Amino acid sequence: MSERSDWGEIRDRRMREPGAKEAYEAARLAYELGRTIRQMREQRGWSQSILADAAGMTQSAVARFEAGGTVPSLQVLERLASALDADLVVEVRPRVA
Repeated sequence: MSERSDWGEIRDRRMREPGAKEAYEAARLAYELGRTIRQMREQRGWSQSILADAAGMTQSAVARFEAGGTVPSLQVLERLASALDADLVVEVRPRVA
Protein backbone atom coordinates (compact mmCIF):
# COMPACT_ATOMS: atom_id res chain seq x y z
CA MET A 1 0.00 0.00 0.00
CA SER A 2 1.35 3.44 -0.87
CA GLU A 3 1.89 6.15 1.68
CA ARG A 4 -0.67 8.98 1.64
CA SER A 5 0.45 12.52 0.84
CA ASP A 6 -0.93 15.57 2.55
CA TRP A 7 -2.28 18.51 0.57
CA GLY A 8 0.87 20.60 1.01
CA GLU A 9 3.06 17.88 -0.49
CA ILE A 10 0.72 17.41 -3.44
CA ARG A 11 0.52 21.15 -4.06
CA ASP A 12 4.29 21.58 -3.86
CA ARG A 13 4.86 18.70 -6.27
CA ARG A 14 2.29 20.04 -8.75
CA MET A 15 3.70 23.58 -8.58
CA ARG A 16 7.09 22.23 -9.69
CA GLU A 17 5.56 20.89 -12.92
CA PRO A 18 6.22 22.87 -16.12
CA GLY A 19 3.67 25.63 -16.63
CA ALA A 20 2.09 25.24 -13.20
CA LYS A 21 3.04 28.69 -11.91
CA GLU A 22 1.75 30.38 -15.05
CA ALA A 23 -1.52 28.44 -14.87
CA TYR A 24 -1.89 29.33 -11.20
CA GLU A 25 -1.36 33.03 -11.94
CA ALA A 26 -3.91 32.96 -14.77
CA ALA A 27 -6.46 31.31 -12.46
CA ARG A 28 -5.72 33.82 -9.68
CA LEU A 29 -6.19 36.74 -12.06
CA ALA A 30 -9.46 35.33 -13.41
CA TYR A 31 -10.75 34.83 -9.86
CA GLU A 32 -9.80 38.34 -8.74
CA LEU A 33 -11.36 39.97 -11.80
CA GLY A 34 -14.57 37.99 -11.30
CA ARG A 35 -14.70 38.80 -7.60
CA THR A 36 -14.30 42.52 -8.29
CA ILE A 37 -17.08 42.56 -10.88
CA ARG A 38 -19.37 40.54 -8.58
CA GLN A 39 -18.76 42.95 -5.69
CA MET A 40 -19.53 45.97 -7.87
CA ARG A 41 -22.67 44.32 -9.23
CA GLU A 42 -23.88 43.40 -5.74
CA GLN A 43 -23.19 46.92 -4.43
CA ARG A 44 -25.66 48.18 -7.03
CA GLY A 45 -28.19 45.53 -6.06
CA TRP A 46 -28.09 44.08 -9.57
CA SER A 47 -28.66 40.49 -10.57
CA GLN A 48 -26.35 38.80 -13.03
CA SER A 49 -29.11 39.16 -15.63
CA ILE A 50 -29.28 42.93 -15.18
CA LEU A 51 -25.51 43.25 -15.58
CA ALA A 52 -25.57 40.92 -18.58
CA ASP A 53 -28.24 43.05 -20.29
CA ALA A 54 -26.34 46.26 -19.56
CA ALA A 55 -23.08 44.78 -20.90
CA GLY A 56 -24.58 43.03 -23.92
CA MET A 57 -23.76 39.58 -22.58
CA THR A 58 -25.65 36.51 -21.43
CA GLN A 59 -26.33 35.80 -17.77
CA SER A 60 -24.38 32.54 -18.03
CA ALA A 61 -21.33 34.40 -19.39
CA VAL A 62 -21.46 36.78 -16.42
CA ALA A 63 -21.81 33.81 -14.03
CA ARG A 64 -18.79 32.02 -15.55
CA PHE A 65 -16.74 35.22 -15.41
CA GLU A 66 -17.67 35.97 -11.79
CA ALA A 67 -16.74 32.42 -10.79
CA GLY A 68 -13.28 32.86 -12.30
CA GLY A 69 -14.02 30.33 -15.01
CA THR A 70 -12.93 32.53 -17.90
CA VAL A 71 -10.33 35.17 -18.57
CA PRO A 72 -12.14 37.88 -20.55
CA SER A 73 -10.80 39.92 -23.42
CA LEU A 74 -10.14 43.62 -22.93
CA GLN A 75 -13.28 44.30 -24.98
CA VAL A 76 -15.42 42.31 -22.53
CA LEU A 77 -13.78 44.04 -19.56
CA GLU A 78 -14.51 47.41 -21.16
CA ARG A 79 -18.19 46.47 -21.65
CA LEU A 80 -18.50 45.31 -18.04
CA ALA A 81 -16.79 48.43 -16.71
CA SER A 82 -19.01 50.66 -18.84
CA ALA A 83 -22.15 48.83 -17.70
CA LEU A 84 -21.05 49.34 -14.07
CA ASP A 85 -20.16 53.01 -14.72
CA ALA A 86 -16.55 52.26 -13.78
CA ASP A 87 -13.14 52.95 -15.26
CA LEU A 88 -11.09 50.05 -16.58
CA VAL A 89 -7.47 50.45 -15.53
CA VAL A 90 -4.88 48.10 -17.01
CA GLU A 91 -1.46 48.47 -15.51
CA VAL A 92 1.88 46.74 -15.83
CA ARG A 93 4.26 47.30 -12.93
CA PRO A 94 7.73 46.03 -12.18
CA ARG A 95 7.77 43.15 -9.73
CA VAL A 96 9.00 43.87 -6.24
CA ALA A 97 11.88 41.58 -5.41
